[in-house]
Amino acid sequence: MQLGGLDACLRALLPVTRVIDAYTTWMGKRLAWLILAAVVVSALNASVRKIFDTSSNSWLELQWVLFSIVFLLCSPWTLLANEHIRIDIVNNMLPKRVRHSIDVIGHAFFLVPLCVVMIITGLPFFLKSILLNEQSGNAGGLPQWPAKSLVAIGFAMLLVQGLSELVKRIAVMRELIPDPHATQVHALEAEVEHIVEAIEKR
Repeated sequence: MQLGGLDACLRALLPVTRVIDAYTTWMGKRLAWLILAAVVVSALNASVRKIFDTSSNSWLELQWVLFSIVFLLCSPWTLLANEHIRIDIVNNMLPKRVRHSIDVIGHAFFLVPLCVVMIITGLPFFLKSILLNEQSGNAGGLPQWPAKSLVAIGFAMLLVQGLSELVKRIAVMRELIPDPHATQVHALEAEVEHIVEAIEKR
């Protein structure tokens, strides 16, 4: 594909990436509240166990499911926010174009293929479970198929967001859009700056 054709293709896809990004943000902000729900369930379960000397495997497993929902279904939001784990010390020393190239290669040859593999293997994993109406191995536990569906759903969402990030990163390299992360301060960097400011005030 010629560069002019590539640019035209990118411009056509950029509005789609904005829709994907908006949905990912909307979904992530709502699902993140399930962490609070998991904490409440955990606290109540522990309190009931200590006070009444009784417990329920379903409430215990519910904590795991809630955490799994946040971990898997909020991963696209983490990718969108550019907060995924990387070696920032080394990465920040590299020229911007090299960093962009690393992102493009990483998304195209590692993230996207991994998501495809996980979806392909995750769907039979879920379908077998739902056909068997698989239940927990623990007495009074939860059905297993809802939790197993999260693998395929989570990686499908991550795949869509990964493709969105790939399009945007190539568009940044082609100077069609500004780098959305150019002025971003990572959470760790912000925390370090806050500590340094606190020390300087003393």
